[in-house]
Amino acid sequence: MTKKRSLSVAVLVALLSSTIALPAAAMPSNMRVVGKANPPIGHYEFCRSYPDECRAKGGDTGPAVLTEEAWRTLLDVNYTVNTSIEPLTDEEIYGVEERWAYPRSVGDCEDYALLKRKLLIDRGFSPADLLMTVVLQPNGEGHAVLTVRTDRGDFILDNMRNKVLLWSDTEYTYLKRQSADDPGRWVKLQDGRATAVGSVGSN
Repeated sequence: MTKKRSLSVAVLVALLSSTIALPAAAMPSNMRVVGKANPPIGHYEFCRSYPDECRAKGGDTGPAVLTEEAWRTLLDVNYTVNTSIEPLTDEEIYGVEERWAYPRSVGDCEDYALLKRKLLIDRGFSPADLLMTVVLQPNGEGHAVLTVRTDRGDFILDNMRNKVLLWSDTEYTYLKRQSADDPGRWVKLQDGRATAVGSVGSN
């Protein structure tokens, strides 16, 4: 994880005022779900502590419509959480290898994603479109991000960058994420950039 970045007011205004510019790529704009997956142990324990956060509510009505206002909300929440939470590992915070929790001032990658999910739900996004996602970084280390499903593709909110990117424009290998139908269940992913992605499942 990177340290907090400071942006000038002018840069922040420009960021939040930017128009939606989707990449002209041959990759599909939405990830491909290829089967069921076991939830990460951290999410399983999180659901035991916060069962209401992991109950299906209303089902999946399809990806969110990405209006200009919704796009600005995504940028705002991503930037606000990234710059208000200090990055520390679970070992440093809790003395354990993995623990998923809502952060107050410090947190690990999944804590950033959980808080962004909560704030976006509070601002009107459907839980079915805000999916905790497990990926591999190019160095082989595991990482967690928040996937936002939209009618213009799946976008990634990441504590390692303030820019919100289409999933296929990131450097990650996508392994699995929450089900859009049931936030307590997880599904395998195949993003088309690596043939083995859909078969990998780490807890």
